[in-house]
Amino acid sequence: MYQEAADSVLQGLGGPCPSGTCPAETAAAVWTPKRQSLSDHTIGKDLQNARTGQRQNRGMRTRLGCLSHKSDSCSDFTAILLDKPNRVLKLSTEETTRWADSFDVLLSHKYGVAAFRAFLKTEFSEENLEFWLACEEFKKTRSTAKLASKAQRIFEEFIDVQAPREVNLDFQTREVTRRNIQEPSSSCFDQAQGKIHSLMEKDSYPRFLRSKIYTDLLSQTQRRLS
Repeated sequence: MYQEAADSVLQGLGGPCPSGTCPAETAAAVWTPKRQSLSDHTIGKDLQNARTGQRQNRGMRTRLGCLSHKSDSCSDFTAILLDKPNRVLKLSTEETTRWADSFDVLLSHKYGVAAFRAFLKTEFSEENLEFWLACEEFKKTRSTAKLASKAQRIFEEFIDVQAPREVNLDFQTREVTRRNIQEPSSSCFDQAQGKIHSLMEKDSYPRFLRSKIYTDLLSQTQRRLS
């Protein structure tokens, strides 16, 4: 994006003039040394910003490269499991193996959630997990005023028709939830959350256990012990 912006600036300054509108004499009169100097400065600044943007995006591109739709494996899982750089991944083979015991065991482990989220991103269905997590966080809300605002925000983001991250719910569940948030309580998303939990457990979770994201991560923890 940054490079395209810089190229656009260069093309706009150096491209041909419309026929009959700016002959050489007019161009010479318009582009005074002072204005040329200003243009050079602008181009240089845009190119510098482009290079800066490219450097800042290298880490993100590496991170996203692990989540390519073409491949669900990654050689360095610290990029997707750790929320801060330079941290040591403290994950044992026993913990990783237990993720296969049940879906709820996976969801109870922070690295399990991170690995499952990375897998869902390769399938473009991470909104299911994000909705489930939002509901879990919503249940911890104690303020009545905050309950109402949070409930509305979750509904508009995940449940409403054509929501930005709409989850796959049937019409009846959507309408029940719509009525529930009119008088919100900590349980107003229970039916919708249960449907999405069941969907992930029956559909996405088995594929996650067969994915290279999980099997490669399990192999990495085993190699650390050898």
